[in-house]
Amino acid sequence: MNGVLERKQRPGEEHFERAEKIIAEDNTLIPPFWINKYKKEAARNWDIFYKRNQTKFFRDRHWVAKEFDELAPIEGQDRGQDKAKVLLEAGCGVGNFLFPRLEANPNMYIFACDFSPRAIDFVKNSEAFDPLRCKPFVCDITHEDALTKEVGKEMVDIASMIFVLSAIAPENHAKSIQHIASTLKPGGTVLFRDYAVFDEAQIRFSKKKESKLADNLYVRGDDIPAGTMSYFFSTQELEDLFTNNGFTCATLEYVYRETTNRAEDIAVDRIYIQGRFVKT
Repeated sequence: MNGVLERKQRPGEEHFERAEKIIAEDNTLIPPFWINKYKKEAARNWDIFYKRNQTKFFRDRHWVAKEFDELAPIEGQDRGQDKAKVLLEAGCGVGNFLFPRLEANPNMYIFACDFSPRAIDFVKNSEAFDPLRCKPFVCDITHEDALTKEVGKEMVDIASMIFVLSAIAPENHAKSIQHIASTLKPGGTVLFRDYAVFDEAQIRFSKKKESKLADNLYVRGDDIPAGTMSYFFSTQELEDLFTNNGFTCATLEYVYRETTNRAEDIAVDRIYIQGRFVKT
């Protein structure tokens, strides 16, 4: 059983020294054939992931309301009286963000997309699915006009990108952000959370020395050859990505967690990156 302890301070310097050394020593890329295959078949690989794990892998993301005020539910006599908001969730998976938010926010309408057809089927077949309050659809956000065909231009108040950009090849990060921007109203906000450099998961990839596709980009080894990708961001890189593609940076920080595996009696440092970006 795993437990998560929130920490407000960063890990000690020994963590970063160890991480930097291990990551620097992992300088061998997997063969180009496999690099191209993993990138080209990203959607297929996630579909295989959901075929194997169905709706059982990820927990519901109730924590997002604590991290982002924009998603906090309205309580008491004002519940249901707040101004209606339209949200786009990129990378909705099987609804672990979607359904808790619809339940907590009665006046919210959500466009929810994923490039796994199987994941979208799970959403539509859920008992919690309400077609009057959400529109789930299959979409690869790296493709031009794929989002606006379903959502329209400048229709959305808030877009969430939570552990989604890391699953996309870095050469497609900028265009993905541009396509999200096209759906947002002027002044609309992207809520972002993903993996950060020197996270324990990156250290684990580097130790194996058989997972690296590019700097900070790895393929998960448990399901090779049908592997899903994982990219690790720095704050400077992420700020540049958004500010160069139509946004200003409102907040941006590293988030630190300590995860304890009680069965193995070990604690590891998890590092995430979190921010808000406002469309100009």
